[in-house]
Amino acid sequence: MVGLSRSIAAAILLLSMTTFGFAANKVIIILDASGSMWAQIDGKPKLEIARESLRTVLQSVPADDEIGFMAYGHREKGSCDDIQLIVPPQAGSASAITDAADSLKFLGKTPLTAAVKQAAEALKYTEDKATVVLITDGLETCGGDPCALGKELKASGVDFTADVVGFGLTADEGKQIACLAENTGGKYIQASDEKALQEALVETVAAPAPAPAPEPAPAPAPAPKAAEVDYNLIPQAFLKEGGEVPKIDVYYEVFPDDAKGVGGDHVNDGYNAVKFHVPAGNYIVVASSGAAKAEQKVSLTADKATELALNLNAAEISIHARPAPGADVDRNAQISIAYPGGTSDSNYGEVKFVVPAGETKVTVKLGAGEASETLQLAPGQVVDKDMIVGVGKAKANAFYTQGGEKAETDVGWKVYKAAKKLDGSRDQVTYAYGPDSQFDLPPGDYVMGVDVQAVTNSPSA
Repeated sequence: MVGLSRSIAAAILLLSMTTFGFAANKVIIILDASGSMWAQIDGKPKLEIARESLRTVLQSVPADDEIGFMAYGHREKGSCDDIQLIVPPQAGSASAITDAADSLKFLGKTPLTAAVKQAAEALKYTEDKATVVLITDGLETCGGDPCALGKELKASGVDFTADVVGFGLTADEGKQIACLAENTGGKYIQASDEKALQEALVETVAAPAPAPAPEPAPAPAPAPKAAEVDYNLIPQAFLKEGGEVPKIDVYYEVFPDDAKGVGGDHVNDGYNAVKFHVPAGNYIVVASSGAAKAEQKVSLTADKATELALNLNAAEISIHARPAPGADVDRNAQISIAYPGGTSDSNYGEVKFVVPAGETKVTVKLGAGEASETLQLAPGQVVDKDMIVGVGKAKANAFYTQGGEKAETDVGWKVYKAAKKLDGSRDQVTYAYGPDSQFDLPPGDYVMGVDVQAVTNSPSA
């Protein structure tokens, strides 16, 4: 989704410095390989960004660091047991890890709690110092309790730490997994923006801790300073002038008001209810939330707090995808929001997003069903909307004989419209593989074809 995350490259660089900067004895990197990694950032799938970033970062890892690589959701769709330690911790493993990442398929669920537990055990965390770095763009989907696991690993480990990078998670979603890091004394880093990640890297783990220096000589007493306020800039963004504050993250940047303007480097940045102290001078303050952005010039002094209101001229929409009226939100639904100037995609069945005011089209896809609606959004408008796709679920299994054994392997399904065309063939609607396959289908008449190993039962011909 636009605004959820713009740089997994920075996230992976951060995890590299988080673990390697402090010279951990052994580290296992866990990469989320679930199906949501197919979502795109600026037209490029997140999984491709992850592969390229791993290759770049691992080139700078010292040769004697023992690094391992684990993934989940890369072999089976819908399995909570699809967790694999692909590269055991070893020195000089950079090439093996990048090769493994390049060969991953991204299609499964998110058993992140079980993956961290297995990584800790592989590192013998009850005997030696151990560090696990988890990169996830989704929340636990297999019933695990990451908060409880963090306490368990800290209590039973010798010196165990888990660092977690929440890739593309909102602040509320991040709270659900931040406890895994916090309960082990590790760090949770919310990767919602590339520049914010880079600043976090500079502030937290830019370099290894230096060796203790000799006790310095007493410094002379400082000269009296002129009176200054603690914070001289307090910005706040609103959906419209005098309207509501967005309920999703707002990112603020402060740029010098010079020839470069917002094209140069910012002097400070932060999220949500943030306060700044910057040197006296002229600045441009930029606020971003979702796809909306506002900027305003301001003159600051060191002895006065300036409160600045920025008008995003935007609306906030919350979309919930449901297969039928009254049904629960279906987490497999894909939501696309086309707003003035861009698009945003989500694969989690519901989304909250800020868009510029104007015409916005919301499209929801679930299986073979699709629903869309065009909204004319005014500045400050807040929309909470259910999108009904209008599909029912069908479940299919194949048996070798009537009432006999169910086929478990090499099962391929194709779903066709029941009505035949003039040439006698039927239009294919969707397909799936394996036993207990489920299909989301709009109302209508359908027929199914199945291939079991070398046996075909197809109505298409």
